[in-house]
Amino acid sequence: MHTPKLMLPTLLSLALLSLSACTSANSGMPTGSTLVPPKGYYEGVEKYKTGENKFTCDATPQPYTGSLQFRSKYEGSDKARATLNVASEQAFRDSTKDITTMERNTSKVVMQYMRDGRPEQLDCVLNMLTTWARADALESKDFNHTGKSMRKWALGSMSSSYLRLKFSESHPLATRQQDAKVIEAWFSKLADQVVSDWDNLPLAKTNNHSYWAAWSVMSTAVATNRKDLFDWSVKEFKIAANQIDPQGFLPNELKRKQRALAYHNYALPPLAMIASFAQANGVDLRPENNGALKRLGDRVLAGVRDSGDEFQARDGQKQDMTDLKTDMKFAWLEPYCSLYDCAPDTLEKKHKMQPFKNFRLGGDLTRTYDPSHEKGEKGGS
Repeated sequence: MHTPKLMLPTLLSLALLSLSACTSANSGMPTGSTLVPPKGYYEGVEKYKTGENKFTCDATPQPYTGSLQFRSKYEGSDKARATLNVASEQAFRDSTKDITTMERNTSKVVMQYMRDGRPEQLDCVLNMLTTWARADALESKDFNHTGKSMRKWALGSMSSSYLRLKFSESHPLATRQQDAKVIEAWFSKLADQVVSDWDNLPLAKTNNHSYWAAWSVMSTAVATNRKDLFDWSVKEFKIAANQIDPQGFLPNELKRKQRALAYHNYALPPLAMIASFAQANGVDLRPENNGALKRLGDRVLAGVRDSGDEFQARDGQKQDMTDLKTDMKFAWLEPYCSLYDCAPDTLEKKHKMQPFKNFRLGGDLTRTYDPSHEKGEKGGS
């Protein structure tokens, strides 16, 4: 058999190879690279089940295509935005019910599929997502602060759940490429709008909402392989890290008075997830602002241990610890303890609260980051 001679690389091809190995000035990752999630997202379907316990798909929530003008649950509160308005909270929950149901159902059914591998489960979640995508849901340009907040939360929930299907070693989307194309195009449009909604805010208005927006964009960047979105998320992380002071406090979350510690804790999930995803793509954000993310985590853990005494000393308000009694609020410990060597007492705390299930972070994070310690069905979603 004739074997063709190997062609020597031309100067041009060598130059192109050299160029593709260069790194972006903005993010530090190789310019020609395919974006990937942390390794836990490659998990295969646990077991393909047939016959027993037939799966029932919940009805797809009505695609939300209306105005994103919603009442705030803190309506009428002072500028600390820390006093709950029960009536406006109920109005908010009623008007956003289809959106939050869609978020929860997407996460729930994806995790069920990863456990059971039933074709009808995959059909269910892809039908939900394509129905909303084809309706151009959540794309309204008529929005207020609460509305644009719902958009970025929903995008983060859905895209981070979808990542499990896209990257699973079981390749569930291999024969569903048309559905994937429709869904990813919609995610991409939503991410562009989220960037528009939250980009270049004054530092005084850059708080946990911006961090959650950046998380939704990071998740979508990986789902759609868009490096421009990845770079924007990294930029927003760096802004956040540089807001963290030498003692580990976030000035804009201290403004929340009695809920300052709770909001510091709420700022950690998106930041820890962004850092974890960045690391998976060769970008180490841990050194930013002299280890700011670690400082924030340490400050929050110390605040939980001392019932918020240091926070009270800082701003004079006794801390409301209600939210901090819910295990799911500490789901950030999974990505965080993959980034850092967590202290034994922190690991003990983490293991007692596992598994961590948070639909806005894409489901069961313990299964993703610490599968050896996943147990039972404990934990919120």
